[in-house]
Amino acid sequence: MLFSSIPGLEETKEKLITAINTDHLAHALLFHGKEGSPTLALALALATYVNCTHPGKTDSCGTCPSCQKMEKLIHPDLNFAMPLPTPPKKKEEDESEKKSDHLTSWRSFVREKTYGNLPDWHAHLGITKPLLISKNAARQIVKTLSLKSFEGGYKTMLIWAPETMNLSSANALLKILEEPPAKTLFLMVSQQPESLLTTILSRTQKIHVRNFTDEEIRNYLVQSGLSSTVAAQQIAPLADGNLREAILLSQNVADKNTLLFRDWLRDCYAVDIPALLRFSEQMSITGKEGQKSLLLTGVNVIRESLLNRAQVPNLMRTDEADREFIVKFSGSVLTDEKLSNLYTLLNEAYFHIERNANAKLLFLDLAFSLARIIKTS
Repeated sequence: MLFSSIPGLEETKEKLITAINTDHLAHALLFHGKEGSPTLALALALATYVNCTHPGKTDSCGTCPSCQKMEKLIHPDLNFAMPLPTPPKKKEEDESEKKSDHLTSWRSFVREKTYGNLPDWHAHLGITKPLLISKNAARQIVKTLSLKSFEGGYKTMLIWAPETMNLSSANALLKILEEPPAKTLFLMVSQQPESLLTTILSRTQKIHVRNFTDEEIRNYLVQSGLSSTVAAQQIAPLADGNLREAILLSQNVADKNTLLFRDWLRDCYAVDIPALLRFSEQMSITGKEGQKSLLLTGVNVIRESLLNRAQVPNLMRTDEADREFIVKFSGSVLTDEKLSNLYTLLNEAYFHIERNANAKLLFLDLAFSLARIIKTS
């Protein structure tokens, strides 16, 4: 992973590289940010840079043997700890095989879903039971770092989702975090730093990683070939800085989502039962991400309508092609209170879809609830 492969966040990249070049890099860093921010990507880019044999002023060379191994996540001095299912008691050789399997799964996960979250890791493993970084895993971290570097550079331990450590596993790491071997680098990556023990937090330098801007998401989607320019302009404000969500939306959202939401609202207002039944049936076979994308479109329409009513068009993020509908929608019989109630309903529906609610029933019930609010005098 190179810094240049991460869209935007130039200010964070510059701080990290300056810390390295001025020998002010802390031995334990905590990259924390919201879902969809490049916490893991930045940690991997940093690990690549410190071991690059020909680093530039702003990035690793990307061509030396060290960079090539880092790209494949097979560098012998790059170690990982991630939440895993607690294994039953087995022979040591079975445990060794299991660790190898999980490491292979982890490498493929990172390459496929660099911006993924813990539920994505669950799904990748095909496991529903809780995952954690156990006390045995913490002991293995200590054991691994007690060995010398294979290639003479930094020995790096990247701990993903450290908030899944229990009290015993966290305490097992305190001593080595306090007094690490020379040229040892701890990189912790978390979306929930508030869940970490204070004793762990106090031993790390915290790097807050902001979410992406709309422009950074648009550029990433277009340059990576995930979306057309028109679709990227529509997806960016819906993702609200979450690149994970933007990537998922790019695979499922259609350019005419706003028109689809507009037509559905008209059917809600008219209480056109046959049309609403057809729409609910259609959404039930669309797929979870398609359902979420429509609800996000609705949330964005309500948000833009409130901004239009407040006469602050400079804060609006809707593409010009959809602006006419927003202006008409916000200027109709809808009041600020009604818009706020619609916004709440759509957010609640999104919450339930995330948790695998029955889409057909949800969209039908939501249609009637929206109609009640719109038609209330």
